Amino acid sequence: MEHRIDSELKETLAIFPPLDLDNVQATREGMAAVAVPAPIEEHIIVENKVIQGPDDNHSLRLRIYKSKEQKEIYPGLLWIHGGGYVLGAPEGDDVLCQCFVNEANCVVVSVDYRLAPEHPYPAPLEDCYTALKWVADHADELGIDPTRLGIAGASAGGGLTAALALLTRDRNYPKLSFQMPLYPMIDDRNNTPSSLEITGHMIWNHSLNQKGWEMYLNGENGSDNVPPYAAAARADDLSGLPFTYTCVGQLDPFRDETLQYVTKLCQAGVDVEFHLYPGCYHGFESIVPTAAVSQRAVTEYVEAAKYVLHRNISVPL
Repeated sequence: MEHRIDSELKETLAIFPPLDLDNVQATREGMAAVAVPAPIEEHIIVENKVIQGPDDNHSLRLRIYKSKEQKEIYPGLLWIHGGGYVLGAPEGDDVLCQCFVNEANCVVVSVDYRLAPEHPYPAPLEDCYTALKWVADHADELGIDPTRLGIAGASAGGGLTAALALLTRDRNYPKLSFQMPLYPMIDDRNNTPSSLEITGHMIWNHSLNQKGWEMYLNGENGSDNVPPYAAAARADDLSGLPFTYTCVGQLDPFRDETLQYVTKLCQAGVDVEFHLYPGCYHGFESIVPTAAVSQRAVTEYVEAAKYVLHRNISVPL
């Protein structure tokens, strides 16, 4: 399979350390130790805000990105970070969230949801819903138009995005105008041709996927007890979901579950835009951001967010 990898993506993959999900805490600590904080641009305000979580036992941190130059009511975008449901933090997407502010002209709120295995489903999803509801409830304070709300995330963040879209639809609040589950982790059964095909060092593979789902679903993955809110590939009814943008690399284990999800959305009458990137493994655009295909992918999904969220007329502040 190596000969199929985009030439600009090969070198970094060769030196990228494999993830160890048998030692989740050590992996988290190792990632934190090598993380380099992204610079915050002068014209962007980044604020950490702590709100009440979905129950009385914990609080929930939100990381809010706004432009100092905002002159009108902007759309709002809830961003959900990836990490296999067990890794990651909002700060890891500081560059991308600022890109959404700059290029898509929106206010971005990134949610620091609880992670498995300490907090399996439904805790991470309920954290995301609590964050989204808070954004909608505080739209005036944030300078957001509550009729132009979107949700987005990559990998497990994409899985939570797809699940959150279903949950929000069924709870009837708030109303979403856009969802963007990028190469989403949505099928706990881990048995599509692409998930079985990708077994080597490709950032994410069949074995890592199995371990991530086992921790998120507390060992129930692959059983008959998994609801659509836990794994959106399980959903039979995708009607009533908002305009959807998604993409996936052809060498990503999530290729086929993404393709199946797109097909089901289309058949349910949901407007969908979809891109498949040949030669690209999981998370390619964040692993090698300088590659031409990475820059094209980011431009395309940021532009999609801008296009959908700004279809309504802007409102002066």
